[in-house]
Amino acid sequence: MLRIFSNEFGRLRSGWRALIFCLAFLAILLLIGTVLRVIYVALGDLGPFPRLGFLPDLIFRISLLLAALGAGYVCARWLEGLPWRSLGLTFHQNWLRDLLVGFAIGFVALAIAVGIAAAGGGLRLSFAGAETIVPVMRSLVGSAFLLCVAALAEEALFRGYPLQTFSRAHLAGVGILVTLLFFGYVHLSNPNATLGMTFLNTSIAGLWLGVGYLRTRSLWFPLGLHWAWNWALGAFFGLPVSGMNLVSNPLFRGHDTGPNWLTGGNYGVEGGIAGTIGLILVTIFTWRTRLVSATPDLKKLTSEENPVVPSPVVTIRPADDAA
Repeated sequence: MLRIFSNEFGRLRSGWRALIFCLAFLAILLLIGTVLRVIYVALGDLGPFPRLGFLPDLIFRISLLLAALGAGYVCARWLEGLPWRSLGLTFHQNWLRDLLVGFAIGFVALAIAVGIAAAGGGLRLSFAGAETIVPVMRSLVGSAFLLCVAALAEEALFRGYPLQTFSRAHLAGVGILVTLLFFGYVHLSNPNATLGMTFLNTSIAGLWLGVGYLRTRSLWFPLGLHWAWNWALGAFFGLPVSGMNLVSNPLFRGHDTGPNWLTGGNYGVEGGIAGTIGLILVTIFTWRTRLVSATPDLKKLTSEENPVVPSPVVTIRPADDAA
């Protein structure tokens, strides 16, 4: 009976650890939400709020990020005796290269999907125009920040501790399957989502990002992939991001002329066959590319059920002799 709960190392099995993470994540998110409501009520007594714009969404994304990282660290530390760096979000060797390479690949992948939709006659793009360059630049920069936080929150939740703990149990395939299904499921609540192509393409995106994590055992690379895809979709090409129109002044404006099975309709290119083809191609490329790789330290921390984590070296200086 005990083998159902513990492995040969005397630790909880990965499935139970992932379940505890989910419960801890929900508990921390509830706590953060309660604190924010108290602050909201307290500030409400000071008078009416000014127009907040994208601030509520940013606060929500930051709450998700804090809850995912907090629950991940608690589980990594208490359940597996692992340090913070096991989560893959420290400034390790090549972290910036991973982020930038991921961003470049993600942008090209989205451009391929848009190109397929345009070549099939389903999309037309028009330039915003030189007279709107100032608001366009504001949108490009502002949306980059918001979409980075949003992508990081989702990566910490879906490619963070749950996938990592399955990977340590040599069940990375199971971890990717579980996380991509949940990734697809949560996006069904987005505007204009459908159970068919929306769920399929978002699940393929979850596979792509999971493969990106396994290539580097770091969150920086899948963050770059995810961030660039969403930013290029909304800010560069002016198309809905997972059903939502997030950018008011994009560089180009995409005009969807259908059919919906090709372009995704009101959900955006992620809901059509053009998105499917783009995601499949970039998933294969991400798996086979030699542009990125995992550091030995992160590889060890995420591929062994009971990795030996070296303790920090402490140098003790002998006391000076009394004069």
